[in-house]
Amino acid sequence: MTGHEQTPDLLVSVRDLRFGYGSRMIYDGVDVDIRRGKVTAIMGPSGTGKTTLLRIIGGQWRPTGGTVLFDGADVHQQNRKALYRMRQRMGMLFQNGALLTDLTVFDNVAYPLREHTKLAEALIRDIVLMKLEAVGLRGARDLYPEELSGGMSRRVALARAIALDPDMVMYDEPFTGQDPISMGVLMRLIRSLNTSLGITSVVVSHDVEEVLSIADYAYIVAGGKVLDHGTPDQIRGSESALVRQFLEGRPDGPVPFHYKAPPLEQDLMGDAR
Repeated sequence: MTGHEQTPDLLVSVRDLRFGYGSRMIYDGVDVDIRRGKVTAIMGPSGTGKTTLLRIIGGQWRPTGGTVLFDGADVHQQNRKALYRMRQRMGMLFQNGALLTDLTVFDNVAYPLREHTKLAEALIRDIVLMKLEAVGLRGARDLYPEELSGGMSRRVALARAIALDPDMVMYDEPFTGQDPISMGVLMRLIRSLNTSLGITSVVVSHDVEEVLSIADYAYIVAGGKVLDHGTPDQIRGSESALVRQFLEGRPDGPVPFHYKAPPLEQDLMGDAR
C-alpha cells in the first residue's frame, strides 16, 4: 500500500498522532487521511481508541503529539470561538444517539439550528421536516425519545447530525445493538446521504462486513498503530495476522484468548503472587 500524500481532496489529515493515559499509549505515531466526499471506516478490536480518535478530530481531547488538520486548519490551535465554528461543520452521531429526552423528535433536530443560527422559526420548521424526511421519520416528529425504537432513535440522531448541513459526519458505532432491519436501514442511509448531500463520512465500528460494504476506504487500528489501510478489497486481502484475526473473528491469535498469567498449576498451588 502507498503512503499518505497531502492532496487538496483531504478534508482531515492526521499526522504522527500520539495520545495516551499516563504510561498507556492509545496512539503512537498514527497517520490517517479522511478524503472529501468519501466514507472512511476506522475499525479495530474493542478498546483500541476508535472513539478517542473522533474526539481528537473534533477537538474535545488534545493529543500529546502530532497534528490534526481539518480543511487545512490545525484543530488544536484554534481559540474557543474558532473551534466552535469549526465544529458546526462536523456532525456527530453518538453511540447511544444522545437524544434530549425532554424534547420531541422535532425539537431534538431543531436544537442545533436554534442554538447556532438566527434563522426564523418558519425556516427552521421547513429544514427540520426535510431532514426528518431524509431519514424516513417525518411522521414521528411529535414523538418523544422514549416512544422510539433503538433504530428510530439513531435515525433521529442522524437527522440532527445533518441539520446544519455539515461538511463531515462522524458515526460512533452506529450499528451497535441494532436488529438486522435497523442495521440495513442505517447502512443505506449513511451511504445514500453521503452521496446525495456530498458530505464526508467517518464510521467507527467493529462490525466488519457491514462497514466494509459501504466504505470507500478503511483503516484497521490496534496497539496504538495503523495495522493496515486501503480499499475494502485491499483490507479483505490483508496479510497481517492481527488483521486476519479481526476480520475473521478468531478467538485466538496475535490477540490471545488468555490474559497473561502464570501457569494454572502454579496458581492453583498458591505460589503465584
